[in-house]
Amino acid sequence: MTTTEERYRIQEEIASKAVIEDELSQEELKLIAGADQAFFSESKGEAEDKEKIISAVVVLEYPSMRFIDYSYSVMLVYFPYIPGLLSFREAPAIINAFHALKNKSKPDLLVIDGCGINHPRFAGLATHVGVILDVATIGVAKNILCGNGEVPGEEGEEHVIKYKGKEIGYYLKSKKGCKPIIVAPGHKVSLRTSLKIIKNCLKVHKLPEPTRIAHLYANKVKKEFI
Repeated sequence: MTTTEERYRIQEEIASKAVIEDELSQEELKLIAGADQAFFSESKGEAEDKEKIISAVVVLEYPSMRFIDYSYSVMLVYFPYIPGLLSFREAPAIINAFHALKNKSKPDLLVIDGCGINHPRFAGLATHVGVILDVATIGVAKNILCGNGEVPGEEGEEHVIKYKGKEIGYYLKSKKGCKPIIVAPGHKVSLRTSLKIIKNCLKVHKLPEPTRIAHLYANKVKKEFI
């Protein structure tokens, strides 16, 4: 069994391979995807309930946010919820769902509900998935995991988040009356471009369209199993 220390070393290796600069221009960005998860327990007779994870990936046209395609993966959960080690619980299902997309709808960039480099070892879920898939990724989280920054109060306002002397993401007030979201690069995209892209993905909701729609699809699939 892999120890916590070994998982930390895996994350440090992931972080060392992450590229936090633009390898894709916004002009080249045509298809953008979002990934989100849902969980449910499946009981078979008297057997112990088995927790399963559903990962949904939706593909949208950028910047129109027109729906193009979606896929999903359902897997058993083998790893508990531990802050800072979310990748080992959720990354396999995201990777499977991504591979299930049709070749013609493979996205240029993937937005993931989770952290990017805004992570204690600079290897959050979006960074982990990005490095494994070799795909540009951005993390959008609802809560801060590490770092400090001024919390914005006005809609559209953003402030940088720093951790251990590094700029690791942004607080972004995406909608009036809602808590700010946390935006951070995962892989193959810069800090500032991550923010610009996510701002372009915001419509009338708190969350950007890729992860918002992925959330809806994950829960739609979940209803088919419960």
